[in-house]
Amino acid sequence: MARYIVLIDWTDQGVRNATDSVNRSRQAKDIFQPMGVNIEAIYWTVGNHDIVAILTAPDGESIAAAVVKLAGAGNVRTKTLQAFDEAEFEAILGRLG
Repeated sequence: MARYIVLIDWTDQGVRNATDSVNRSRQAKDIFQPMGVNIEAIYWTVGNHDIVAILTAPDGESIAAAVVKLAGAGNVRTKTLQAFDEAEFEAILGRLG
């Protein structure tokens, strides 16, 4: 499973509905599961982004579908980064020759 870090920012609508944010994150878990996407962790943050989530998915298409569905509700905008742990990155470096 590939791992992704999703940087999430509230839209104006999302800020107005901020009190529903925890419930929306729980709903997202249920919506993502049939898509093969799992929310490993979610953090509400102060700074450049409002929320940071760590997700796993079988492929890029699955994560893309999940974040488009999430953003489609109008409460958030997302930026997605694929993440590699130490062993995965070491394997990538091994390809350098």
